[in-house]
Amino acid sequence: MKRILSLDGGGIRGVFTLEVLVKIEELLRDFYAKTDPEKAKTLVLRDHFDFLAGTSTGAIIATGLCWGMPVKELRELYLKEGRKMFEKVSWRNVTDKLSSLYDPGPLSDFLKRIFVEKDGTVATLASPRLRDGPKKNLLMVVVRNHTTGSAWPLTNNPDAKYNHPDRPDDNRQIPLWQLVRASTAAPVFFPPERVILGGTESAFVDGSITPYSNPALIAALTAILPGYQINWPAGPENLRLVSVGTIAFSSEVPLGDPKVRFGLLAARIPNAILQTTSALMQSIGWQQDFLCRCLGDCLFAEKPEGELLDTEVGNLLAGNVLSCPPPGRSWFSYVRYNRTFRKKEMIKILENDPALKRIDAVNAIPRLSDIGKQYAEENVRIEHLI
Repeated sequence: MKRILSLDGGGIRGVFTLEVLVKIEELLRDFYAKTDPEKAKTLVLRDHFDFLAGTSTGAIIATGLCWGMPVKELRELYLKEGRKMFEKVSWRNVTDKLSSLYDPGPLSDFLKRIFVEKDGTVATLASPRLRDGPKKNLLMVVVRNHTTGSAWPLTNNPDAKYNHPDRPDDNRQIPLWQLVRASTAAPVFFPPERVILGGTESAFVDGSITPYSNPALIAALTAILPGYQINWPAGPENLRLVSVGTIAFSSEVPLGDPKVRFGLLAARIPNAILQTTSALMQSIGWQQDFLCRCLGDCLFAEKPEGELLDTEVGNLLAGNVLSCPPPGRSWFSYVRYNRTFRKKEMIKILENDPALKRIDAVNAIPRLSDIGKQYAEENVRIEHLI
């Protein structure tokens, strides 16, 4: 069986993702200890998953995992460096202050320190280190090419059409730190990352403003569809897709709430713009999850108390006669880990931690960690992973 690990975008809320991944790594080490105790002690997630995909903060984590880093090491870096990643732009730099809230320098420096070759040279997407694990891993990093107006889910697959070494614009020549920084360049929060490829300069921005803030489906399609030149066999017995989110909050607005007035005046207000963007991103994320449940055998997914993914079709869980995927051959087996806060529960948690909803909620890092640990303990199971 081939296995894909897909990680959502969500800024500093990636701390939640990391706590889920810590649990996954612990369970896998316990599982493999039954057959190879010594090897299991040093097992990292790239030893189990063949393909790691990430968007934005998920791109940082996925690339670190593909680099061979243990999850706990990545988590410590987030806990230690998280505040530095969101460092306000100095008022002395008026140009940058007008273009973004945060200085990209600390995040770029953080990524440059990690993604270097053993000889000190800058690592690129073609780095052998990404593929020197037992799985010869594939990596996907999702960015948006702002210059061409298109989503770029870039991989290190040596057989991909735009990854041929004879091409002057071989995508794998992009410095790894720069590609990951580009995937995190959320508009307003960070400026675009300018990348030169084949003599052409492009502005790359956050992959979360593409349809692939949740990159699970595009990763699975990349593995299966012939045009992407990976050609893994489809079928739930052949391909397992494990997707991890970054906490979700309902974008519902009660009737009578001032936020419901989406007029021209409201559109000029920054908070209204952010609210609209958040609602669109939540809808896209929901749709990606919905499609994965339709195309795959959904072994596990979040099941909010008393709620369904969709009131007409249910939760689309495999084996449920009244709420199962469409008839026909499933392309993969699917597991989705995420924690969604809705209605009264959302209001309550945001009263105590109002910043929790934001991607730059650095003051909420301890709370994000606690939520992730509790969720992982209650929901992550070894049978979802093997």
